[in-house]
Amino acid sequence: MKYISTRGQAPELTFEEAMLTGLARDGGLYVPAEIPVMSADDIAALGGLSYEETAFRVMRPYIGDTFADDEFREIIARAYDGFDHAARAPLVQLAPNHFLLELFHGPTLAFKDFAMQLIGQLFEAALKRRGDRVTIVGATSGDTGSAAIDAFRGLEAVDVFILYPHGRVSEVQRRQMTTPQDSNVHALAMDGDFDDCQARVKDMFNDFEFRDGVKLAGVNSINWARVLAQVVYYFSSAVSLGAPYRKISFTVPTGNFGDVFAGYIAKQMGLPIDRLVVATNQNDILHRCLNGEGYFKGQTIPSISPSMDIQVSSNFERALFYAYDRDGAAVSQLMDELKSGGFNVSQGAMQALRETFDSGCTSEAETLATIRTTLATGAELICPHTAVGVHIAEQARDASVPMVTLATAHPAKFPAAVEEASGVHPPLPPRMSDLYERSERVTRIANDLAVIEDHIKGHIAT
Repeated sequence: MKYISTRGQAPELTFEEAMLTGLARDGGLYVPAEIPVMSADDIAALGGLSYEETAFRVMRPYIGDTFADDEFREIIARAYDGFDHAARAPLVQLAPNHFLLELFHGPTLAFKDFAMQLIGQLFEAALKRRGDRVTIVGATSGDTGSAAIDAFRGLEAVDVFILYPHGRVSEVQRRQMTTPQDSNVHALAMDGDFDDCQARVKDMFNDFEFRDGVKLAGVNSINWARVLAQVVYYFSSAVSLGAPYRKISFTVPTGNFGDVFAGYIAKQMGLPIDRLVVATNQNDILHRCLNGEGYFKGQTIPSISPSMDIQVSSNFERALFYAYDRDGAAVSQLMDELKSGGFNVSQGAMQALRETFDSGCTSEAETLATIRTTLATGAELICPHTAVGVHIAEQARDASVPMVTLATAHPAKFPAAVEEASGVHPPLPPRMSDLYERSERVTRIANDLAVIEDHIKGHIAT
């Protein structure tokens, strides 16, 4: 299995190389040269298997010879050993033919744990074998950073620096990043919004002298291994609801487009997905684009679903690559236009996107109302991001096709919004009950590439 860049100007890499590289040197994102297809019999055979065995069977074709089967199974087992629920990603029925896929039973209470715990183990195994050490830099709107720090803390082969927008993440998200005391993980509170953080990370990857000097690697959703890990729970949930013998639809609260793009990959692999519904909050650039209004950046508006407060959804580039029939030059041109504010999508590409994706947006008032209503009618307390998804799923779903809404985070990660909507203060799980009492380690840093790079160079292990 080889991996190619969405912009067509970087060399093909193996799985291990693509995983450790993150962002291609031409600025593009790696995708598999070919998407392997599972037969209906292969999909049906997933029924009744553990989540770990399902993960092995779904991901194995993408790994190539990077890991032997036994080693890969051990890596998967270590990755999910710290999850609180035996099913890892259980389904809960919310209403007739509408289900929640609970993705918050991992160590940091968010769906990012599924990918990050796995990628932490993959990195450690690959780097130890190489006798190498890398510097991981990531940007987060909240959940990616806490998941990355938890997954990599204390590991021998990596230093981790996470940039998050100062004052724009929830207190629980912040404390999950700032309270670990391991010397190899660093939380950087950067001035600006998430898009600023993400831009500085991309700047670092494009500064080849710095990139090579610190052996830079990335674990944001730009990393293909992150997307691959998320493909698994589309299969596990769909099979539980009757796939491959019936179609299933999914609604995905969407910020950086990685989670919903994993659904696209699952569909291309043969999973009978009817619709993938992109659910956005008031920062609705993706909804506007899928409605034919072009992809034009606006002002990021802070919301009660902060992980979705994004104007530049990095993984949308991967969707555009396939919509433009794998034309790297066309994608490069669009990304150049984005630097000047945005671009229009061609008619053919829009048709290709609409064959798979629907979309909707949710106001702050609708988000709060959905939290309240879901508790009253479905006896489920949900986070504001999940509420965005539930609201749009109820509008989009076909009564004849099961709809699965991805519950992306535990309500306790966003207690203020949940309590405002429902009157219920969601408690943290017992293992996190002292989170507010733990001491914090954090560096406030300017939105300045040189300052950030100097800080990283001064704090990596030598």
